[in-house]
Amino acid sequence: MKDAHGRQVTGRVRWRRFAVLSVPGFAVTGALAIALANGALAASFAVSGQQFKVSASSLKGDGFAQYGSIDTNARGDLLPVAVTAIKKAELHNLCQSVVTHLPVIGDISLKLSAGGGGKPVEAENLFVDATQLSGNASFNNIEIGRDASTLDKGPDSAQGLQDLFAQQADDVNITDLHQTAWATNAATFKLTGLSMNVSKGKKECF
Repeated sequence: MKDAHGRQVTGRVRWRRFAVLSVPGFAVTGALAIALANGALAASFAVSGQQFKVSASSLKGDGFAQYGSIDTNARGDLLPVAVTAIKKAELHNLCQSVVTHLPVIGDISLKLSAGGGGKPVEAENLFVDATQLSGNASFNNIEIGRDASTLDKGPDSAQGLQDLFAQQADDVNITDLHQTAWATNAATFKLTGLSMNVSKGKKECF
């Protein structure tokens, strides 16, 4: 490259401008790293590369909180999720499914069911990191738009990052629940009437 007088010059980076442009990205990455280290984000373990589906004819929960967060996989990718946290939950006709595609063999489905026959699945301090949720829901004493770091109706550790949107309620009831999630964890999870099967083809809960 030549200057206006025809002299050869080498390219150079405008470091001051580069630094100014880089600060926001570094700040966000640093904040996420600190949040992960402090357990403020949803990731308590590296999630798999596959989402799974969960359905239930009904869910009854005491102590409900919901807020945005981030999961991470083994590659270090950041995956946005909506965390639903419930102190005590009962689910009727629970179904969980995941489909894996294998070379040559094709689709393989793993499907689990429990909580039929009038005896519900019971969970305490339940956390679901979901990307999709649908159903018919009702809440008691709901607070919408609360700062995620100040939540106090769900499980003790159910808080998100400061300034982020969240909502909470004394209790929640959902019928015809359908959700897609990266992860579920609970302090206790009692699966009454558990049944699991693996089969060829795509056989999902919904």
